[in-house]
Amino acid sequence: MASAQDACRLALQFGLDVSGSVSAAEYDLQLQGLAAALEDAEVRAALLAMPQVPVALSAYEWSGRDAQRLLADWQLIRDEADLSMFANQVRGATRAVMGVSTGLGTALLYGQARFANAPGCLRRVIDISGDGKSNDGPRPQDVPADTLDGTLVNALVIGPDQANAIGAQATAITELIAYFQAYVIRGPEAFVEVAVGYDDYAAAMKRKLLKELDVIVLGQARPPMRPSTPGKASDRHPPRHERFVAGPVPVSSP
Repeated sequence: MASAQDACRLALQFGLDVSGSVSAAEYDLQLQGLAAALEDAEVRAALLAMPQVPVALSAYEWSGRDAQRLLADWQLIRDEADLSMFANQVRGATRAVMGVSTGLGTALLYGQARFANAPGCLRRVIDISGDGKSNDGPRPQDVPADTLDGTLVNALVIGPDQANAIGAQATAITELIAYFQAYVIRGPEAFVEVAVGYDDYAAAMKRKLLKELDVIVLGQARPPMRPSTPGKASDRHPPRHERFVAGPVPVSSP
């Protein structure tokens, strides 16, 4: 883990789901939603709060085990021009032809490997967005804890909109949230945010960013994050940021 003398306070990268369950319109809502959340006044203020130790941002998209693509390389966000450049790069991306399957394990591994090219930062975070369970390549719970050592993994789960979230669909999204809580997020402060349909993606991303961008006072920086242990509740469900699912939800290991 980097020290307080390094170049930035947070290396944050976004992994966007482009698997077969994501339509062209939903893909665009992810891009536009991420850009809009980054340019929101509150998020902008949090990003630019400490320009002497800025945040570094990057974004990629993923689907199956061998399908990941860089959308925006690492950018230190020191001022509004840097932020606008990054947001516009995300906003202007076009969808590539990629697989239809969902490879969450390799999406995490790809994101972790990309930190090798990031500035030295106090913290490393992967923001993984998804609307389904992994069905291709290594399962997220099979990615060894030491592979993601020092990296926090947060998730943005995308469910059906409220008009459609009834009956079986409502049960499915509740189970999907529990799946991401149990198997995808990593680290002692990891959490799951929820978008109620793709139209809610920008608002959900804003909520998530404001949690992640809490300003660190460098003289009181948190100690390095320990790797999470699969199944260890204290690492996966911190009281401060957790988004609770109503009622017990059985989740079978896929």
